[in-house]
Amino acid sequence: MTDTEQPSAELLTALEAILMVTDRSVGAGELAEGLGVEEDEVVLALEELAADFDGAHGGRPRGFRLTRSAGGWRIFSRPEQHDVVATFLTAGQSAKLSQAALETLAIIAYRQPVTRARVSAIRGVNVDGVVRTLLMRGLIVEAGTEELTGAVRFVTTPAFLEAAGLGRIEDLPDIAPFLPDGDEANRTGEAGAGSEGELGIIDV
Repeated sequence: MTDTEQPSAELLTALEAILMVTDRSVGAGELAEGLGVEEDEVVLALEELAADFDGAHGGRPRGFRLTRSAGGWRIFSRPEQHDVVATFLTAGQSAKLSQAALETLAIIAYRQPVTRARVSAIRGVNVDGVVRTLLMRGLIVEAGTEELTGAVRFVTTPAFLEAAGLGRIEDLPDIAPFLPDGDEANRTGEAGAGSEGELGIIDV
């Protein structure tokens, strides 16, 4: 592709979709391999997306931006919107956690360190929003990345222990009584909805 050629709408849309759901920076080479296109096409498309998100073509700047990060590309909310986002995510912190938040927190507590993708696989739903809420409330924190995938891993914090009334993470209740007979794989720590009762309704 030459500099005068424009990336196709299909490529732009595909890249946007991928970058909206990934929880890590993704390199142009990895994106090109996954989409079956040339890397220079991907780079040009990424630059086009970044400009579009910034309002370079007469549109308004989006609430998010596409930027190079950690050797790849990733979508972030705009720095100037930090206060707005923080206020929204922390609003009503004195309220009890939702069912979805409790289930996600239970999985992280029992499976830590665990990636967002693993939590999503266990729950069967996307947990991006819930994880952001738990991070903002200080109940979980990032704890490095997986060596092979580069995915961010999460663990619980002292604030979680305090809110759950635990002295240490080893004091988490045994979830075996809440699992079906013979479910040995899950007995090793794959928390499910049943563990919520043991964790209790956490006020933060």
